Amino acid sequence: MDTTHQHNGSTLTFPHGIHPDDNKGYTQALPIERMPFSDDYILPLSQHIGAPSKAIVTKGQQVKRGQMIAEPGGFVSVALHAPVDGTVTDIGLYPGQNGQENLSVRIKTDHFSSQQFEPVKVPDYRQMDLPEFIRHVQNSGLVGLGGAAFPAHVKFSIPEGKRCRYLMVNGCECEPFLTSDDRLMIEYGEDLVNGMMILNHFLGAEKIYIAVEQNKPEALANLRKIVKEGDLPMEVVALKTKYPQGAEKMMIKAILGLEVPSGKLPVDIDVLVSNVGSITALSQYFSTGMPLIERVITVSGSAINRPANVMVPLGTSIRELIDWCGGIKDGVTRVLFGGPMMGMVQKSINTPVVKGTSGILVLSDREVRDLNQYNCIRCGRCIDACPLYLNPCLLGLQAKKGLWEEMEENNIMDCFECASCSYVCPSSIPLVQSFRVAKGFLREKKTRDKETANG
Repeated sequence: MDTTHQHNGSTLTFPHGIHPDDNKGYTQALPIERMPFSDDYILPLSQHIGAPSKAIVTKGQQVKRGQMIAEPGGFVSVALHAPVDGTVTDIGLYPGQNGQENLSVRIKTDHFSSQQFEPVKVPDYRQMDLPEFIRHVQNSGLVGLGGAAFPAHVKFSIPEGKRCRYLMVNGCECEPFLTSDDRLMIEYGEDLVNGMMILNHFLGAEKIYIAVEQNKPEALANLRKIVKEGDLPMEVVALKTKYPQGAEKMMIKAILGLEVPSGKLPVDIDVLVSNVGSITALSQYFSTGMPLIERVITVSGSAINRPANVMVPLGTSIRELIDWCGGIKDGVTRVLFGGPMMGMVQKSINTPVVKGTSGILVLSDREVRDLNQYNCIRCGRCIDACPLYLNPCLLGLQAKKGLWEEMEENNIMDCFECASCSYVCPSSIPLVQSFRVAKGFLREKKTRDKETANG
């Protein structure tokens, strides 16, 4: 496959999509800082797609920073580790980001500890076979840190009969406001490149791409310097600043000119995509043995007193993180986990940071306004915006009437809920929300049908 014709400068992109204000200026130039350790951490056992982790500690037990406190609950599951030296005070139900009570491990911090992570010797990956590597990645607790929180070892397990010709690391970070990946590429570029080489030792891709949007010039320059110095089979590619450029299907289209077929995954066309945070954490695990116990989070928005990029231990209360960033201004309207396009509005800030938390946005009336909803005027803007060439207008009308099966026939399951359609709709129809409901119904129906078929 010839991909060279695509790389004619810096206009790589995909058809359709939208151009919201990126609002990166709040935090783009701010180096990553560390917040002090809190008194208390709440760690939900379900922080990833798949089966929840299973607690292997008991109430009253003392734990060390980086110690495994929950083991994987199946293959599509990962381990969970203590973010601090401390004592397990409870294993019980606590509210989470999704508004539901989640079984969680609660740890009280030992204030007499230095909280230094003691490096653990991990076997040299060059001496490992693939199953051992996959087992290490699963036990490191690593998931996709771009927001989806899909267990990394599952993605790295290329199915039999498939191969990975192209390995891509996603540094697009196309969601407005978020800059945590940008700062990682600037400050931890060597770790990122090392992580790609570790992963590719097992995947054997012909070519590695690091994809970065043009609005991250410092990250692009830093990575190009590292890659040039290392003389690696790796290319840093600048993509047009557009939303949702960071969606893996859009990134593949932009760089390789290939489309992932409906209902298929990137691996079906010999591509594997991973997030910069995940690959950086992979490198750090194989260097120091430190599992995934902390992550970089962008705290931003016009209603936060001190926007920042912060390295935060998992399980930290959002309230404490917001307090560390100077607290909330008067006139706050919304607090979101993630970006404004695909993030989740929170009803409480007493929920903990989890592995998939890429940002905390504290927004005011300036960014959020309640809009009156009107009838669809068939303007077609949503069709022009949809990066997957779906018909959101038709799907929205079908959703209104509860025609779930018809929505499935019109490929609603391909929708990855980027919300481009909702963003451009002049009638303020909450299209993406109705699509989530429809997809949830169809998934439940599929499960029920399967159970019925199995007797």
